[in-house]
Amino acid sequence: MASKTWKTRPVEGFILETLVKKDAVTDTDLFNIVNEEFDDVGFADLNHCLMNLELEGKIYVSSLTKGKRRVELVKAKRTVR
Repeated sequence: MASKTWKTRPVEGFILETLVKKDAVTDTDLFNIVNEEFDDVGFADLNHCLMNLELEGKIYVSSLTKGKRRVELVKAKRTVR
């Protein structure tokens, strides 16, 4: 019986790190990048992570064409004092 090992970092954290480096990426490209690091993550799992991050206000997902989405990091607004 095979046992799964715990990852040292969550998928959401890896997605945020990737978006900091690349600024914006398509969902299929992001899936390929995430799948290289986490081979047990499927496209449905990625969509769930993206939904959670968007609800938390950390990323923004917009539609490019039919079946393709753009994922980008939300920039924090600075207040001037």
